[in-house]
Amino acid sequence: MLEYDYVPLPKRNPIQWPGGEGLAIIFTFNLETWDLTKDTDKPYYAGGPAILPDILPGNTPDYPNFTWREYGQRVGIWRLVDLFDEMGIAASCTTNAVTFERRSEMTAAALDRGWELLAHNFEQGELLTNFAHDEAAERDVILRSIDMYEKHVGKRPVGWLSSSLRGTLNTPGILAEQGFKFYCDIMNDDQPFMIRTQHGPVVGIPYSNVINDFTMVTRHCLTTDQFRDQLIEEFDALYEDGKKTARIMNIGLHPHVSGRAHRIRALREFIAHAQSKTGVWWPRREEIADWYKDNHQRHFPNQLG
Repeated sequence: MLEYDYVPLPKRNPIQWPGGEGLAIIFTFNLETWDLTKDTDKPYYAGGPAILPDILPGNTPDYPNFTWREYGQRVGIWRLVDLFDEMGIAASCTTNAVTFERRSEMTAAALDRGWELLAHNFEQGELLTNFAHDEAAERDVILRSIDMYEKHVGKRPVGWLSSSLRGTLNTPGILAEQGFKFYCDIMNDDQPFMIRTQHGPVVGIPYSNVINDFTMVTRHCLTTDQFRDQLIEEFDALYEDGKKTARIMNIGLHPHVSGRAHRIRALREFIAHAQSKTGVWWPRREEIADWYKDNHQRHFPNQLG
């Protein structure tokens, strides 16, 4: 079950983040891993646009589309890690379960830096919507993802983003049943909100498929300068909005997109712009979820929990 209230922004009490900040900013690195082939004669869905449009069946290796994405694992992620080390900020990383074993250097880099890791399906090309009418099969994917996460991180995950944001009506309930604090598939707000399930509430912390390098660069073909400028435009507008009531800005990044040499400047210049402002919070999503659970009844009186 998935249920949440429609509470338009004017019906909410104004809020500030814990330190009085008006804007919370989150950079999301998607640490994703794909199978080269699958046992299917249907076109293989790898998430996001293909670099070559003639997508091959799943049982046929598609080297251009696979290795384009693999560039992010071999090179692009390290360019992003170096940038974030240089700028002194942390990323919030979504992680396919198989990444822990097939591309463990990526998850190790995040863990070594104390960065947040969210569970992100078992394998990137296996969508939960494949099991939209089979709750037991969906639960199995989620449980296997939890087990792999716990094996490598030493604790259970508390946050979830589905591959390609393709959750089902059952996903929040399964997550609440398994003790998750927050869920990120729903993109309908600039603030957190409460999702009710038959197993108790889970906090919705919206991801963005708009302020996302796949949409901005790969789908809309923005140049490096345009990519930077659109990030700054979004930030500046939300920063002003946050003086009235606090907001979240999530920037979704894929190492094979933003980790290219000719795009890294856009992120460096955007981060420098954001760091030049006061009143900006750089939290983990778990911090937002904990704050919201403690405060939502006071700040959002019209939203049931």
